[in-house]
Amino acid sequence: MTRPELPLPQLHAFLVLAEELHFGHAAARLGIAQPPLSQQIRRLEDKVGHPLFHRGPGRVTLTPAGRELLPAVRRALADLTDGLSAARAAGSGRSGRLRIGFAASLALTVLPGLLRTFRQRYPDVELDIREMTTAPQITALHEKSIDIGLLREPPTDETGLGFETVLTEPFVAVLPAAHPLAARRTVEVARLADSPFVLLPRAVGPRLHDRITGLCAEAGFTPRIVQHAVEWQTVCALVETGLGVSLAPASIRRIRLEGVAFRAVAPGTVRTRVAVAWRTDDPNPLVANLLATVGREPRDGV
Repeated sequence: MTRPELPLPQLHAFLVLAEELHFGHAAARLGIAQPPLSQQIRRLEDKVGHPLFHRGPGRVTLTPAGRELLPAVRRALADLTDGLSAARAAGSGRSGRLRIGFAASLALTVLPGLLRTFRQRYPDVELDIREMTTAPQITALHEKSIDIGLLREPPTDETGLGFETVLTEPFVAVLPAAHPLAARRTVEVARLADSPFVLLPRAVGPRLHDRITGLCAEAGFTPRIVQHAVEWQTVCALVETGLGVSLAPASIRRIRLEGVAFRAVAPGTVRTRVAVAWRTDDPNPLVANLLATVGREPRDGV
């Protein structure tokens, strides 16, 4: 059986008349004349198949059918209002769910401030934060399992992805506290040539790995890597045991370990780049709002 369609103007007219119980007052509230209001009510009554109002001299009351219909109309119009508000919020990027991948070391730099600012501006947006290294973030963006990536040393040849630099920072030497070079304020990279290295595997961040080994190559040696670790905190913990040394982004100094010394390196002109990444064809307004929150000027890390 086909259900009769109930146009919104008729439902709205019915609700206002049911609240006012006066055709003149209801028409004024609706901003229309009384005859169009009466027409709307009669069309609705025709669809229902029963009168909705008793019309008497100077007095209008709801019929049993009208009393039964009133709460359903109230719910329907309230749900519609809520739905329209939710749709407007989602369409403008003020609500919804945003999935963000981030490299663990960025919890020490740009991530807290970025999320704090974004949440202040868009408190109704649900944030799904996922810790992952650079290469998995690139894959997740292509597979649409995350919407935004925060990563180090983004690739330069990824079709369909956009990258915006948000931070650059120098490298530091990560040394066991008892290492002879830990007594220096600045360490020449060439002086690390005889030390074993602990580094992130190239697979999780190819360009960052190449940037570090490139620093060593410029200093005249190839680092002897004795151990890999996926996270910088693990790298630092292994350095603390005396297993080796490392070169890392300067923000890693915020990892506090008593047995680890962080020292500036020379030359100190090479910097690592932190970027936000997104799909260039993504129409999600949440993505646009987060990119606007990031801003367009990269910060200089220390």
